[in-house]
Amino acid sequence: MKWFGVLALVALSECLVTIPLTRIKSIRENLREKDRLKDYLEKHPYNLAYKFLESGDPDPGIHYEPMRNYLDLAYVGTISIGTPPQEFKVIFDTGSTDLWVPSIYCSSPACTNHNVFNPLLSSTFRISGRPIHLQYGSGRMSGFLAYDTVRFGGLVDESQAFGLSLREPGKFMEYAVFDGILGLGYPSLGLGGTIPVFDNLWRQGLISEELFAFYLSKKEEEGSVVMFGGVDHSYYSGDLNWVPVSRPFYWQLSMDSISMNGVVIACDGGCEAIIDTGTSLLIGPSDIVFNIQKIINANQSYSGEYIIDCDGVNTLPDIVFTINGINYPVPASAYIREGHQGTCYSNFDEGRGGSFLSDSWILGDVFLRLYFTVFDRANNTIGLAPAV
Repeated sequence: MKWFGVLALVALSECLVTIPLTRIKSIRENLREKDRLKDYLEKHPYNLAYKFLESGDPDPGIHYEPMRNYLDLAYVGTISIGTPPQEFKVIFDTGSTDLWVPSIYCSSPACTNHNVFNPLLSSTFRISGRPIHLQYGSGRMSGFLAYDTVRFGGLVDESQAFGLSLREPGKFMEYAVFDGILGLGYPSLGLGGTIPVFDNLWRQGLISEELFAFYLSKKEEEGSVVMFGGVDHSYYSGDLNWVPVSRPFYWQLSMDSISMNGVVIACDGGCEAIIDTGTSLLIGPSDIVFNIQKIINANQSYSGEYIIDCDGVNTLPDIVFTINGINYPVPASAYIREGHQGTCYSNFDEGRGGSFLSDSWILGDVFLRLYFTVFDRANNTIGLAPAV
């Protein structure tokens, strides 16, 4: 079953929203209060909290928001909106820009399965009333714009614009492991006339550097984190390789080639790639992806997914993505995933999001689990280094 495909946002109307953020206690704080911190750290020695214990308190200039890894298919963090705070699970999505959550006025089945925001319970809520319609690769929502306080990672973002859903049609949203989406793309990708969350954080002086970064865990539920306002060097090895953003809309860069055993198998002569934390797979043009599926001996099933012999994990070579002259190998253990009952699947998929793809690629979580990624708005660059 395909969970994420492409979470590439298309803003279909212009609206304005403002959100104030409420402070959420960290995992460390909650465990300390319950006198369970030491026991937790001993059982989970490689998670974020353990790093803090070993190195002292984290850099005060960096704001950490932990994320839960759902079966390597989605990474979900917790934010709150309103006064007093109402909590929501969201995807921190670099492939879109706007923030939205379900509302109590939503009539779709999806909203009955998720946390919903009640404006009547928030003393800081302000309504805009402007209608919004957001389309993603795997779902869509329609609703209205509002303002309130949003909190996450110790940050309090006041008067932040956000969307409240009235309708979330389709099964994808109904069974999603998250309530809403917090976009971290460029403002030009978002709703016209609004200030996105990250831009509001910077304008309000809440972060010391105009950047954020992602570390995505492999298989482990705990340990994933998005950090704002600085870079924690303990999450990667070597030096960050900086790549210019080729178009400040998505987090998009120019890629040199995709190769296997030194032979170019895609992106011959160069192509564009979008770095997208809201997409779980490696997405490319359909004809090129079809050819890669043949190369790795993946066969399409009745459900449309590509099944591959699990022994391929041990026999197939790396697929190398070359970006700005630097090779980024993706081993078979990453581009092949194990499903139920010993069946394995290809982590390559074809783009179905419309003409914006053309010859472009989307490098989703399959790639980002291997490479710690920094998104630098001040310099319009993306930093990449091997994740530890």
